[in-house]
Amino acid sequence: MKFAVVLPWWGYALAFGAALLLGWLAYARVPVMLTRGRRLGLSALRAVTLSALILILLRPVVMVPPAAANNSLLPILVDTSRSMRLHDLDPSTSLGASGPARIEVAQKMVKDLQAQLGTEYRLELLTFGETLAAANDIDRVAATARRSDLSGAIADLAERHRNDRLAGVIVLSDGGDTAPQESGEGRAIGAPVFTVGIGNPDAPRDREIVNLTAGEPLLPGASIDVSVSATTTGFGTDPVELRVTANGRPIEVRRMTPSADGAPVHAVFTVSPEPDVPTVYTVQIPDAAGEVSTENNSRSVLVPPQTGKRRLLVIEGAPGYEHTFLKRALSDDPGLEIDAVVRKGQNDDGRDTFYVQADPSRMAALSSGYPFKRSALFAYDGVIFGNIEADFFTRDQLEMTNAFIAERGGGLLVLGARSFDRQGLAGTALEQALPIDLTDRESTVTLASAPVPVAGPNTPALTADGLAHPATRLAVTPEENRQKWASLPALASVAHVGGSRPGAQVLAVALTAGGTPQPLIAAQRYGQGRSVAFAGEASWRWRMMRPADDTSYERIWRQLARWVTAGAQGPVTIAAISPSVAGITDRISVIVRDQDFRPVANAEVAVDLTAPNGEKRPMPAALSSPQDGRYGVAARFDQPGVYKIDAIATRGGTRVGAASRPVLVGGVDLEMTQPRLNESVLRRVAAESSGRYLRADQAGQLASMLRESRADAGTPEMRDLWHNGWSLLFIVGLLAAEWVARRRVGLA
Repeated sequence: MKFAVVLPWWGYALAFGAALLLGWLAYARVPVMLTRGRRLGLSALRAVTLSALILILLRPVVMVPPAAANNSLLPILVDTSRSMRLHDLDPSTSLGASGPARIEVAQKMVKDLQAQLGTEYRLELLTFGETLAAANDIDRVAATARRSDLSGAIADLAERHRNDRLAGVIVLSDGGDTAPQESGEGRAIGAPVFTVGIGNPDAPRDREIVNLTAGEPLLPGASIDVSVSATTTGFGTDPVELRVTANGRPIEVRRMTPSADGAPVHAVFTVSPEPDVPTVYTVQIPDAAGEVSTENNSRSVLVPPQTGKRRLLVIEGAPGYEHTFLKRALSDDPGLEIDAVVRKGQNDDGRDTFYVQADPSRMAALSSGYPFKRSALFAYDGVIFGNIEADFFTRDQLEMTNAFIAERGGGLLVLGARSFDRQGLAGTALEQALPIDLTDRESTVTLASAPVPVAGPNTPALTADGLAHPATRLAVTPEENRQKWASLPALASVAHVGGSRPGAQVLAVALTAGGTPQPLIAAQRYGQGRSVAFAGEASWRWRMMRPADDTSYERIWRQLARWVTAGAQGPVTIAAISPSVAGITDRISVIVRDQDFRPVANAEVAVDLTAPNGEKRPMPAALSSPQDGRYGVAARFDQPGVYKIDAIATRGGTRVGAASRPVLVGGVDLEMTQPRLNESVLRRVAAESSGRYLRADQAGQLASMLRESRADAGTPEMRDLWHNGWSLLFIVGLLAAEWVARRRVGLA
């Protein structure tokens, strides 16, 4: 308590001393004889009355927490995802026996909190997994949710109590947060969140497939690499067995021995996916006794079929063997559609003339050699510049081609000595799009491995990057691939270009006359698209100077063409989606663009979802982002397996485009990956709300932390102690007592 009217200490002494003096003087001289006791009693009543009045005038107050901190509503959130049913090893036992399930620990903790805090707070019991839900009985709560959306639960709680003030929030969880990232966006909670970690933060006894990726098939029947990473903890250096299946059919079994307990093992399997149907590759580790979880012993990856055609525009500076052989190799690929323009020479007016081979609907746009309109160029998936100088193009055409690569996702392949003569494309809008630096022609290639074994000048040889790259794969094994390239005939020449740009890869080199390796094939990703530079001249020798049954020449150019166009998307694109387990709802996003590949915000988008059992569900998609031309619809994936998503976009009754994408449901069980306690997530959630993270054995500190947070939740408020009916009754009581005493002694 303190006084709102602040006086020095002597001021308070003077005020209350005056009250005592006046009380004495009031009965020092009275017309009635009083005994000493009665005089003292009456003086005391008067002094106490005056002191009480002075006390009220000084305004005694107490400091109380602000209203926000004084609220008693306290939600308790319990994680009910499937990882909460795991049993951690009990560190208190010498044998390391399994302790209770994590959900059982949470249930006991809730009961303890209800006993400790139930009289001080209004407790609200909630569960979260896929969604936030109320719970009436903690004993009936089960860990059955397919995933844990911790961020989304906090956002939903903030929305649920948007008009309420919370004393705090308690979260009991093992730290899993496996929902999509955007699901956690929403209103801030506005109260401290106290997270309690349940589980063991140390690596448990477990075997797990931690990563699985598949390469990109560039030709039907071509081989790709399936890369696997696995860990085995608690089993020492016992070998781990990796079993690979394709659409359920066993392919290979390989035993790997880790270098130490917990050390990862890596393996690469070379496989050939089905060309016409999706291929699901699954890698599995057999279950072992004592594992904390067996759901993470397998993973699957989907390799889509090679469907549809990729449209290429080939621009050649002059007729010749290079153009003839290249066009023949590409045209014989059923997955490619080729339009070709060859500059023949000049007419009597000094203008270039061209020989055009293209679909009749695109002939007019190519009559001048290269498209001038964005829509005409963007109708292709890739362009090839063969022995064509930069002066052939206008500045606008080069800028449009840059946008074709970076925005459209198209591909650019530049080849031939004339394309790199003098400055080549240096100083143009395409300079940054190329994987080689044309301004630094004195630089050399730094090889990533031992010196490349070449037989002579201009003979191609793969680099370490080229051995692993799908565009330069001619054989299954790296050694066979190296030998295949080394056996190719020497080129007529190799253009002197600069080194690779940061982020680009030199896939193949060739020795110059001085014995210095120079880039022959370089590749990079640029924006949404890709680019390749081929610095050799007369690659047709790889066809003419090899046996008739050697298809290396055709394979090289087809794979380069398919790789460089792999980033190109159609006007209608279905964004990648990967539901982790069956039974969850995920969002399908469709991007719609016009013929200039600019966003369309007024389209009608119809989506068909075909389940693994053949059941088809039509659903309309709604516009979600006008700036991107993005449409979305929520879909529930009830079954494990391969779904098919088809989307058709129309505008004003006119078809804009269509797209199709296979989707694998249940390829990886994210809820069971890394099944240890994830303290970092819980610490982050607590720190974002000015709360605290505690381990399970520290849960007894929650009561004191909550009280501290209430006291520190804002600037304390002053509350008057005198401003109530008791103060008035006290004064009236004193005055009434003095009046009664005066009457008894004859002073009234």
